[in-house]
Amino acid sequence: MKRLVLMGNPNVGKSLVFARLTGAGVISSNYPGTTVEFTSGKIRLGGELAEVIDAPGTYSLQPSSDAERVAQGVLEIADLVVNVVDATNMERNLLLTLELLEQGKPLVVALNLWDEARHTGISIDVPALERLLGAPVVPVVALTGEGFRDLMERIRGTGVPAGHPALSDEERWLRVGAIVREVQTVAHRHHTLRDRLSDATIMPATGIPLAAMVLIALGGAVVLAGEALVRFVTDPLFQLYQGPLSTFAAWLGDGLLREILVGEPVGGKVDFARSMGVLTTGIYIPLGIVLPFIITFYLALALLEDSGYLPRLATLTDTLFHRLGLHGHAVVPLFLSLGCNVPGVLSTRLLETRRQRFIAATLCAVSVPCASKTAMIFGVLGPYGPFYPLLVFSTLAVVYVLGGLLLNRLLPGESTEIFLEIPPYRWPSPAVLAQKTWMRVRVFLAEAIPFMMAGVLVVNLLTITGLLYLVALAGGPLVTGWLGLPGDASIVLLTGLFRRDLAIGMLLSLDLTPPQIAIATTTLTMLFPCMATFVVLARELGIRDMLLSVLFMAGLAFLTGGVMKILLVGV
Repeated sequence: MKRLVLMGNPNVGKSLVFARLTGAGVISSNYPGTTVEFTSGKIRLGGELAEVIDAPGTYSLQPSSDAERVAQGVLEIADLVVNVVDATNMERNLLLTLELLEQGKPLVVALNLWDEARHTGISIDVPALERLLGAPVVPVVALTGEGFRDLMERIRGTGVPAGHPALSDEERWLRVGAIVREVQTVAHRHHTLRDRLSDATIMPATGIPLAAMVLIALGGAVVLAGEALVRFVTDPLFQLYQGPLSTFAAWLGDGLLREILVGEPVGGKVDFARSMGVLTTGIYIPLGIVLPFIITFYLALALLEDSGYLPRLATLTDTLFHRLGLHGHAVVPLFLSLGCNVPGVLSTRLLETRRQRFIAATLCAVSVPCASKTAMIFGVLGPYGPFYPLLVFSTLAVVYVLGGLLLNRLLPGESTEIFLEIPPYRWPSPAVLAQKTWMRVRVFLAEAIPFMMAGVLVVNLLTITGLLYLVALAGGPLVTGWLGLPGDASIVLLTGLFRRDLAIGMLLSLDLTPPQIAIATTTLTMLFPCMATFVVLARELGIRDMLLSVLFMAGLAFLTGGVMKILLVGV
């Protein structure tokens, strides 16, 4: 099967071109040996099916990140390359074009954002550009589909281009400058409202307050929409499922098989969230709880990407996060985790390297309380005044910074600097937003449900065999001696493995003093991610790194709890 590979700089509308060419039949895969994803789909060329691969965005064929290395690897299997070029920024884009021409593969240049170039006063002599490059050049507007009929005709008729000698970097830049001077003219125009908005969102004095408002609004929208989907869609659907499942549980009778598949009844009936059965909790958490937030998060992420705001946000916050081994894109996981850790961990895909994804996911899981945990913290500590809730949140903020500094020092590798093109603001296409969201949700479902069911099965076996209770007993001396809490608190801490927000509420039954509640709440918030976050961590980091992350969380949680005990209660 013939392979067409789309290549181009980041933020040139490559995903829109891909969507126009392939429609809805797309798949997403990890490139072998990496966690970097690429998408592929099918297109009909001359009566035969061909595969279209959307390679990760790259500025050059001299890779400096995992994504750029994957793009170079995908290029090697290409039969034809469609180089997507931003017509509003040819100087930066044509460097990659010249490198691609040197590879000797058939190539078509899709000159995207043709309408944006016209609006900004840029005029490009397309026939002259074709002559200078020695390859077909087609102006297109991926958002509306303008020029795509011509693009398909040129793809079908493209042969191997004339040989292009290999140039040095300096020679390529000189060649780019000569081409742009010959084919491009720029007319004067006045600043538009969009230009003023673009300037305001990138300057720190105005950009940082605007970024805070955007992220708060985005996080709130993701959480509210997710909760609405749970309340009005998934929960009613699972209520319909409860009757047949109860009949099935009765048919199984009491015994080991029922405990594993359905779990223990709560209040005399099947409880999807707490029965801990493979067919109850194992299905309800990924489909009933996680899926609604996945849908809303991916939709919000696609909106940030396609509107052009994400590069601005990353640039504004890069200096702070770079000290923690991350870069500016890490602000998105941080703010989304304040609503729910699941979309927060998922959004670490914005980061280029495995090291950065590990640091960001671990910090979000260990020290960023979701909305439900935040509500429970205020619920159990609020009656004692503002000091103790403020103490807990301040401690978690300090842990986020110190934990990032520690991981940045301990983990091998370096944090790459952020070099981003700042694209113009664009109106996202609703059809493309929906397509990108569905594509990502489908991949999540295929991998998350098996992880969740396997996790519930393991926990069930640990509970049935009594190993979980033995672990709680073994941790008793640490809980009583180091944290200064009653022995029963060890059971509550383990309960946090399933539902940390409910476990925080269980602290009220232990007759603790306010300092002890603050210590227990902080430790519990940091100790384990919830089961849903466990699933996503395993999906995003792999089993090995997920276990390393959890060990780091546990160590940091008990260390922080012990320090709080010394400061609040004494040795």
